[in-house]
Amino acid sequence: MDTNREEYIRTADQYAPEVYDEAEALPTYRPTVGCIIPAYNEAETIAGVLDSLLQQTRLPDVIHLIVNNTSDDSVEIASHYAGPHTRMTPTGEQNTIVYVHDIGKNPDKKVGALNYGYSLVEHMDYLLGVDGDTTPEPDAVEHLVEEISSDDRIGGISAIYSIDDSALEGLIPKFLIAGQRAQFSAFNMQNLLKGRNMAVLGGQFSIFSTKALRDVLRDSHQRTPWVNDSEVEDSLLSLQIKSAGYLTKISARARAHVGGMTTLRSLDAQQVKWNFGAIDLMWPGQRGDTKGQPFHPNLRLRWFEHMSMVINIVTRFMFLLLLAGSLSISAFVFSGWWLIPPAAAILLNFRVARSMEFVNKRDYLFALLLFPAELYMWIRMGHFVRAWLKFFSRQQTDNWAAQAKAERGKGVAWMYPFLALAIAFVASAAIWVQLPISLQSDLLAVGWPILGVITVLQTAWMLIKVMRRYRGFKA
Repeated sequence: MDTNREEYIRTADQYAPEVYDEAEALPTYRPTVGCIIPAYNEAETIAGVLDSLLQQTRLPDVIHLIVNNTSDDSVEIASHYAGPHTRMTPTGEQNTIVYVHDIGKNPDKKVGALNYGYSLVEHMDYLLGVDGDTTPEPDAVEHLVEEISSDDRIGGISAIYSIDDSALEGLIPKFLIAGQRAQFSAFNMQNLLKGRNMAVLGGQFSIFSTKALRDVLRDSHQRTPWVNDSEVEDSLLSLQIKSAGYLTKISARARAHVGGMTTLRSLDAQQVKWNFGAIDLMWPGQRGDTKGQPFHPNLRLRWFEHMSMVINIVTRFMFLLLLAGSLSISAFVFSGWWLIPPAAAILLNFRVARSMEFVNKRDYLFALLLFPAELYMWIRMGHFVRAWLKFFSRQQTDNWAAQAKAERGKGVAWMYPFLALAIAFVASAAIWVQLPISLQSDLLAVGWPILGVITVLQTAWMLIKVMRRYRGFKA
């Protein structure tokens, strides 16, 4: 009996390498990925986007460029990329095909282009959505596919977004992009630290399970994944994916560089559209085809962001009014304790800069000088107020068209918050000078302590965020 056992062991050891080699040679299932790129007047950037996709360590199986409503040379430039492409990667030879579709005038704009693209790749395992001005890192697609295919519960994963600021010229563009880079970094880190749960699968560079999208169509009684009755089509789809029982995540490793806004006009239009769309989803009640979902788990972070912005507005406005009032009656007394909140803000801004994967000197200057970050906060507060006023006024405006108009250098709506701030201060000053000195003193005596309590709480919260561990994540 022992002899037979020894003979069996020798035989197994003899054939083990051959069995292992045959097992490794067996074909493994490679999930299919269809990439769709909605493009509107992207002549300046589309070549870079296609180049970055064709240089991926994991090529998409097919790339569909959906050009719509364009008036530039996007189609002509992209046509040079049309056809099959082969690339040798560390895992072997890979192939993809680039198709360029010019769908002409499209009333649904980006939403229509996305849905057209979905109809072309819905039979595949995953849909990779890429904006016409987004360039991914070379391993971005590989990481997204690995992460989403590792867990059937995941309905979509967004890349970690940043903005490439290497080719900027002019003080204003450099300042605005530095602010947007800090804004992206803080937002990304918030999501990474919350179990990598992502409230919004941004359309800039996200991968979706087509099974999850089909479930959304079934549950929401829609013909297409994206609908045109929301200002933020990606936010609404993310909510629907979550409601269908799937997870929405941010990648731990995949990174992409998105297009930034380099003028106050274009930044205002973009941020107002984003804020307006978020408010539309947050606010209870039915407005047209969009139903508010204030208690949806994906919107908790949105509510927190909006409440934080309200507190920022209150503290800054109160400080300026109280400071001006105190100076007007020679009642201003400086205290060294007032330097603690700005110091805490600098520490937090510096921590945000340190968390960036591609941090540079400009990011550190933006954080440490305080004034650029504070000025950018005032600009963001203007966007926030304008979005809420626009929502409550029930204006029937096309915010997509407004953003496109702003990016062409047209429109003056971006100036409204600054004019409103100036009018508010002039009105406050006019009222203040009419008050008796005793009432002025009483108002200051009540206002400063209230502001002090709010500021202490704000400062404590900033210090808590400064001391928070990032667990190795990089934004």
